[in-house]
Amino acid sequence: MNVATPAHAQPRVIPLWPAGAPGSEAWTHQEQEGVIPPSLKVIRNVVQPTLTAYLPDPALANGTAVIVCPGGAWHFLSIDMEGTDVAHWLNAHGVAAFVLKYRLIHTGDDFPGVVWQNLNDQDKMAGLMQPLRPLVIADGQQAVRLVRRQATEWGIAPDRIGIMGFSAGGMVTVSVALQHDADSRPDFAAPIYTAGWESQPVPADAPPLFLLCADDDEMATTNSIRLYQEWRAAGHPVELHIYSKGGHGFGMTKRGLPSDTWIERFADWLRVQFASEDAN
Repeated sequence: MNVATPAHAQPRVIPLWPAGAPGSEAWTHQEQEGVIPPSLKVIRNVVQPTLTAYLPDPALANGTAVIVCPGGAWHFLSIDMEGTDVAHWLNAHGVAAFVLKYRLIHTGDDFPGVVWQNLNDQDKMAGLMQPLRPLVIADGQQAVRLVRRQATEWGIAPDRIGIMGFSAGGMVTVSVALQHDADSRPDFAAPIYTAGWESQPVPADAPPLFLLCADDDEMATTNSIRLYQEWRAAGHPVELHIYSKGGHGFGMTKRGLPSDTWIERFADWLRVQFASEDAN
């Protein structure tokens, strides 16, 4: 017997820029799906950014939403491990999730080898990121605007919309937390083993920040401690978790390491952010 999938369980793909993504109108490459051995499912060459909406069962929904930004060294998106898997977990805990496909560095037939070549050449990466960075930040900001604009339709409280990102996606998250207007300001932000970023003043309206990484991921640990210190010095709520082991890019993969339960710590923190509202 065929059982229909509930409407809330059917992901919906929403164009981020229906009239075309500003700044990349001349891009002609095609979005592609693939696998980086042994089994990492990825998406690359995103030209038209989208949000994929995953809504929880209305009986569980708590009005909170998280925009999820997968990582992938700016060259690809780890779409399952740092995207859809996160969304399904959040849904099971009453949170609406929106997986963001943001614009990326163009890759060709030399993928994935070209990723490591570029990352090992700092000058080349700087040149590739210089035109891309403002486009990616705009994608993150627009994602928050879009979810807030349609919050009522999706059963979301407009003041409970946050953003979470992994590695490069953590950079998107930090950027939106630092640069936003009233419509694109996230109500909370969670950079997970975030990549580096250009230091800038923490704004007076910066959202509460949740930071998490593993101690054996030196780049993310350094960046996370620095962000913690900057947020705390600015007088904004911030929480930092550093696991003894986990490395970089663990996402939702269970490996028998301390970092396996990271998302439960995020859920604990999220409950505290809205505890007074939920009690009323």
